[in-house]
Parts: sequence; C-alpha cells; structure tokens
Amino acid sequence: MSVESFNPADTSLLDVTPTAAEHLKQQLAQDANDAQAVRLSVKESGCTGYMYVLDLVAAPSTDDIVLTLDNSIKLYVDPASVPVVRGTCIDYVTEGLNRQLEFRNPNAQDYCGCGESFNIG
Repeated sequence: MSVESFNPADTSLLDVTPTAAEHLKQQLAQDANDAQAVRLSVKESGCTGYMYVLDLVAAPSTDDIVLTLDNSIKLYVDPASVPVVRGTCIDYVTEGLNRQLEFRNPNAQDYCGCGESFNIG
C-alpha cells in the first residue's frame, strides 16, 4: 500500500469542463435538501471494478479535498479515490436526446458493456 500526498496547487487532479460545472450548479439549485457542494468518490461495483459516485452534500467529509470550480461550485473529492480519479476530465455531453456526465479517465483500462463501471488494471 502506498501513501498518496496531495498538493492543493496541483491542478492535475481533475478537469471539469464549463458545461459539466454548469450542470452541477443546476443540480445543486434543484436539490430539495439545500446541498452546498458535490462530492466525488468511487466504489467497488459492477462487472469491471469501480463506479463513480456523485453526491450532493452540505459539507465535506473528514479529509476531503476541496476544489472550487470556475463557477464557484465546490467539488469535494474523497482522498481514497484520488489514485483512481487523478487526471479525469468530467464533461457534460449531449448525444441525440440523451444528456449525461461523462468521465474521461486516463487510468481506466476497461469498461463494462453498459458503461456503468470501469477497471484500472
């Protein structure tokens, strides 16, 4: 097991496109529980290994890494998830009538057929 350190000045942790940031802002505005931020983590799931988890939250969990997006939205990142998500670009894409967040993760080596989970090898 290795210890991962995080330098707050390191901007390579995540990239969130302006369209994804705006989508997250809209989700927070519509939240009935008055969440103040979005928390990103991963969990073991699916047929290939990991699944992204986005939660609307009022405050960070202990030791969460706090990122402030260009539109002032706070994005909390679970520190245990950093090795899996480092370098990921989060975008909000439109394909036909479908709109969804898309995670382009350079660490992912394999995806399940339905696109819900991924493996980092």
